[in-house]
Amino acid sequence: MRIFLGITGASGAPYAARLVEALTGADVEVGICASSAGIEVLATELYENPRLSRDETLTRLLERARGGNVTVYEPNDWKSPYASGSAKVDAYVICPCSMGTLGTIASGAMDNLIHRAASVALKEERRLVLMPRETPLSTIHLRNMLTLREAGATILFLAPGFYHGAETVGDLVDFIVGRALDQLGLDVELVKRWGSE
Repeated sequence: MRIFLGITGASGAPYAARLVEALTGADVEVGICASSAGIEVLATELYENPRLSRDETLTRLLERARGGNVTVYEPNDWKSPYASGSAKVDAYVICPCSMGTLGTIASGAMDNLIHRAASVALKEERRLVLMPRETPLSTIHLRNMLTLREAGATILFLAPGFYHGAETVGDLVDFIVGRALDQLGLDVELVKRWGSE
């Protein structure tokens, strides 16, 4: 499989990092693009240093890829295969997805590769999973999410469940990442499924 992972400037970097681990562990080809705000959130939430350079932040993030098939793209790389509907891509995920990114995609605008990749997913009717984490939600946020849902995107809110017996923050992250992998069509069990022994 070939999957695009966009990382934007909403809180939720641990989810993105765990997705990188899980996708590469599932032997998936991953194209990663992080916005400038996404880099700052990764550096702050994962490495406790918002001043880390883009290169250092991405280098540290890719250590989680365990030698997987990952390519990093710059936000302004319009030559990326993910910028065209003619490229074979199985699924697209934006995690975390800021409300600014969500609103831009809902409006049909495209300021960077992340927006363009999501637009391609919608027009080609491919899997697109948007993973926002904002609270409370304004009427504008809700309308934008409805617009994208009606266009075919999956809105997978970064709100973990507690019924699976989570004991750590990592368990809560795995709950959401496991749900994302299901939506992407990958059979990877990170947590015990409801009703299983």
